[in-house]
Amino acid sequence: MTLTRPGTQVADLLDIQRATHVYARGLDRFDPQEAASAFTDDAVWDATAVGLERFEGRAAILGFFERDAAAIADQFHVITNHVVDLDGDTASGTNYVFSEGHTNSGAAFKAIALNEDTYRRTPEGWRIATRRISALTPPELEGFDA
Repeated sequence: MTLTRPGTQVADLLDIQRATHVYARGLDRFDPQEAASAFTDDAVWDATAVGLERFEGRAAILGFFERDAAAIADQFHVITNHVVDLDGDTASGTNYVFSEGHTNSGAAFKAIALNEDTYRRTPEGWRIATRRISALTPPELEGFDA
């Protein structure tokens, strides 16, 4: 059941939130293709502020997600507190992420972070064009090597 008309501000905001949730669900289901589907082809994913790397392009982001899926035994991502500002076919916004899990070698990791995003409307719907992840509390990544 559709509650909003496509192209309305509410529908756009919900589609942007959906992209961020598809990203998290894909990671937590160990489905790198689903996680990467939330991004534009030329997207940038930058987690250098939390001790990880920066990747440019959906293919590079997918490669990281594939390595992550192979290295992780269990994990979850909770994404909340979306604030999004629309500007035609682009938007910017922030959301919080809480992630926790274990590697296959038994190391635990935890991160509470701020995602600073830009979004772009594509023929498939809204997608994340850039995601910059910065820590809100000190990340615990000892033994995390994806």
